[in-house]
Amino acid sequence: MRFRATIKKEGAPDEVRVIDAPSRFAVYEQIEKEGGTVADLSQDSALRMPAWLNITIGTGIKQQEIVMMAKNMAAMLAAGLALARALAVIERQTPNPRLKTIAKGIDEAVRKGSSFNEALAAYPRVFSPLFIAMAKAGEESGSLSESLSVVGLQMEHSAELSRKVKGAMIYPSIVVTAIVIVGVLMLIFVVPTLTKTFTELGVKVPLATRIIVGISNFMVANVALVLLGLVALVAAGYAFLRSHMGERAVLWTALHLPAIGELVRETYAARFARTLASLLTSGVPVLDALAITREVVHADAFANVIREAEILVKKGEPLSKAFESHPKLYPILMSDMLAVGEETGKTADMLKEIAEFYEGDVAERTKDLSTIIEPILMLFIGTVVGIFAVSMIAPIYQLSSAIG
Repeated sequence: MRFRATIKKEGAPDEVRVIDAPSRFAVYEQIEKEGGTVADLSQDSALRMPAWLNITIGTGIKQQEIVMMAKNMAAMLAAGLALARALAVIERQTPNPRLKTIAKGIDEAVRKGSSFNEALAAYPRVFSPLFIAMAKAGEESGSLSESLSVVGLQMEHSAELSRKVKGAMIYPSIVVTAIVIVGVLMLIFVVPTLTKTFTELGVKVPLATRIIVGISNFMVANVALVLLGLVALVAAGYAFLRSHMGERAVLWTALHLPAIGELVRETYAARFARTLASLLTSGVPVLDALAITREVVHADAFANVIREAEILVKKGEPLSKAFESHPKLYPILMSDMLAVGEETGKTADMLKEIAEFYEGDVAERTKDLSTIIEPILMLFIGTVVGIFAVSMIAPIYQLSSAIG
């Protein structure tokens, strides 16, 4: 496989290089031997999406299926089954034809002499760098079953955390979407009827009413254009949110919102701690573990702090020092707990405690979030409905007064 790597070396400008390697893990090892650090890594291919259209095509495999595969293999290996036989069982029992094909491919590669992690690396869109690194560490230490069990648990925790955060945003998303749909329907079907009445009776309408009537007239006269515009707007919004610039904009906005900002910080702290703890527990070297954790965290602002930590650790500084310098991104409590873990020689155990603490806190905050969002939504709905009602009822009131 080919990878495009941005390489940092002290006293030299950043270098972008295309590297042929069996896996991402191998790229990290190669660059470290050269005395450099991988700042950014992506799989290179002949056909690349433009940067502004960063759309990922699905693999057809759910994360839960990968979790079950890891757990089942861990159980079979712990029971004494050979790796090839465990893969054959996975191939037979999975109902997903795509995963069945992948399991068969991995089985064939292992039978031909490839290591398990090298076989996994042939499917980078299915198996994450974390999964591959844990598999490699497990193979090298002779505890593959334990490593697969840990990575399955880590993926489960990560998915649960994401589910809770996304679940908290479903209600406001549905409400806002419903308001937009109802508003468009009223502008197309209700307002024209009232407009016709005002025109026939010669009622003088205020500015707000004229604006709404103007929008309604345009939408009625150009229904196809309006629908096409809405579809284009949704598509453009989706593409922007999936782009690098969009991700940064959304993250910056979220970090500066009351209540939401703290939730985001704790979510990333939990993700960092859980991932790094899993890697260190499986025996992955700390620098490799930090590089892989940086990829898993992904968001630039938070990943840059981990990159600083890599540089400090290389210089012999404690890991917690980098996080102490960025209290607006990573909570102060996290860096203090991490420092205690380093002082006592129990960094991995302390990282697990940090992950559990913030995962629990995020779960509580997501429950409280709906309580905070509801009054804001009600205020928003009331404002929208109020403006519309006053704009359309005022002329009717004027007409009633004139008749009276």
